[in-house]
Amino acid sequence: MRNIKLLLMVLPFCASHNLYAQLVRKPVSSSYAGVGAYSATHSDVFSVLSNTAALTKVKQFSAGVYGEQRFMLKELMHYLGAFALPTQSGNFAVTTAYQGGSYMNDYQIGLAYARSLGKTIDIGVRFNYNGLKVNGYGNASAIGMELGTVLHFTEKLHGGLQVVNPVSSKFGINKQEKFASVYSLGIGYEASEKFFVSTAFVKEEDKANIVQADVQYKILPFLQLRGGVSTGTTSYWLGVGLGWKNIRLDIVSGYHNQLGLSPGLMIIYENNHQP
Repeated sequence: MRNIKLLLMVLPFCASHNLYAQLVRKPVSSSYAGVGAYSATHSDVFSVLSNTAALTKVKQFSAGVYGEQRFMLKELMHYLGAFALPTQSGNFAVTTAYQGGSYMNDYQIGLAYARSLGKTIDIGVRFNYNGLKVNGYGNASAIGMELGTVLHFTEKLHGGLQVVNPVSSKFGINKQEKFASVYSLGIGYEASEKFFVSTAFVKEEDKANIVQADVQYKILPFLQLRGGVSTGTTSYWLGVGLGWKNIRLDIVSGYHNQLGLSPGLMIIYENNHQP
């Protein structure tokens, strides 16, 4: 059993080290945190993770943290953090991510900026500092970049493009490794203020195409459901969000057919001055 667990620990790191599309790997329920990127009313501070331009829809100071235990292994804990600040000159955000343990871990710190160019188009950019540490093998770091745009076709229909690492950054010993580019084309439809559905087509360099689908339903003003699926690793995710005043708490679980459950918890604060 211990050998199997060690194998599960090593494989995700090895796969990421070879491709290095992003040093920090996304959580199993990664799409859950980014739901609302292609929406005008269902977005939040974490939507910037799916499309940087979605940051324009954050109307007040917001902050959030997310934690996930990948495949129920404490050595594969994954943490995300983000806070956003709207200004008259555009919206700014800082994002952080960390995964791993004392023997092997990687992290990412990002600085994002987005603004609207009229009523029909939003644009955004994020610069990421990525780091990887493996005991006995040293450290590696590199700078990455993301570009995003969201188009508002109608009040209910929105779409856009996100490009991760359009220009490869090299790193490692003798600078022989490089980032892979990732392209994501998404579209979202707001059937009402309560119901939203979106789909994204993702192409990562040297990997098969991935289709992600998500849905969000606000049952009550303080209660919402989110769910989704990804064809890349045949993963599913489901979460329940509970709101109280300026705080929302989401209980999340991702599921992989072979590797099992990945439970998570997300907390978002929005300074909306509601009583």
